[in-house]
Amino acid sequence: MKKIATVLGYSIFLFLTLFFNTTVAQPASQLGTKTSNTVFEPINGDRVVFVGNSLFENDLTYGYLELALTTRWPNRNFTFRNIGWTGDTVWGEARSYISPPTTYDLLIEQLTKAQPTVVFIAYGAMEALEGEQGLSRFKEGLNKLIDKIDQLGAKTILLSAIPLMEVESGEDIGKRNSMLELYTAAIAKIAEERGKQYLNIYTPVLEKNKIIKLSDNGFHLNETGYYYLASVVEKELGLSTRTETASIDIAKQEATATIKVLNWGKNNGNLTFTISESLLPLPLPRQEEGAEKTRIIKINGLKKGIYTLSTENFQVVTASAKQWNEGVEIKQGGSYSQASQLREMIIKKNELYFHQYRPQNKTYILGFRSHEQGRHTKGLEDLSIIITWLEGQIAINRAPKEITYQLTPVK
Repeated sequence: MKKIATVLGYSIFLFLTLFFNTTVAQPASQLGTKTSNTVFEPINGDRVVFVGNSLFENDLTYGYLELALTTRWPNRNFTFRNIGWTGDTVWGEARSYISPPTTYDLLIEQLTKAQPTVVFIAYGAMEALEGEQGLSRFKEGLNKLIDKIDQLGAKTILLSAIPLMEVESGEDIGKRNSMLELYTAAIAKIAEERGKQYLNIYTPVLEKNKIIKLSDNGFHLNETGYYYLASVVEKELGLSTRTETASIDIAKQEATATIKVLNWGKNNGNLTFTISESLLPLPLPRQEEGAEKTRIIKINGLKKGIYTLSTENFQVVTASAKQWNEGVEIKQGGSYSQASQLREMIIKKNELYFHQYRPQNKTYILGFRSHEQGRHTKGLEDLSIIITWLEGQIAINRAPKEITYQLTPVK
């Protein structure tokens, strides 16, 4: 009861606050490629649901997958639900309570209540521990789950497993990954046979981890890992990169279409302009070396010297005239600040939904002991009000706002 009261208290507070090296057993080609010729594109009213194991549940902490997809179509109204469950299998074996329904029936109940129109499925990692002898049962369960999604009238998008990355334990990485690749190949084949879209995230994650550390324990992605996973998912879905380059030529008084120059700064060297971006960037968790440059500003015609770019009294970056001429990467401020705030909204919304659909005291509130604390059912239902309100705030803030920048010489 105290836990529910805490959740409700936090929810009300939130409402008020927001208001005011690996051995490869199979060729990479056998792991499968995209099976859909069309680019993923949601429509108004879509409910995108993530179902699977810890690959999805752990992103509740970071929100990158939802942030990436929701900012792609800022003018379309669609929502997300994440019912990933750590350690889960296609048979729902981790979803266990004392009270019924349990395991697979609970998985189907949760999936149905989420009212999906699009379902991303991420299974296979836990099942791969069973080795080759467990492959037949995994394929049976995955097909059965797809059958249910078809019955719900929803679209299925299948993800591969991710590889086991370097670990300090005695885990045989090569043997483990050979099984993960075997199960991933099975997922790809089922997608092909059933005409479902398939995303091979195994190979890109494996290659990126050689450059940047994507996991702290070798098994689960860290925050940086989810940042790159979001980019991989976008690419596998057929979406374009988020790279945007804005250019200004002071001498010719010309600029790219996304820029409106307010002051050319010929007399005092101060340049003022606005940028209207097509979509928000994904904010990097850290300044990683080798990260893809997604926001670049080029300014030609500056006098020799050092210049600082700022917005709303926030210093974004300082560089020389030569560097501005070549193009300077923007990593913070402006649209990055907006994207970071949006990500926080997504994380908070998902946290509330998590407490609603899998309350810690489920047996006492909804189960066979509900005669003791069943009165708190109303509290769980009331969370929907705040979740819906937060979804409205996300919709309002997912479109890029026009940003005004000032470039001033450093004296």
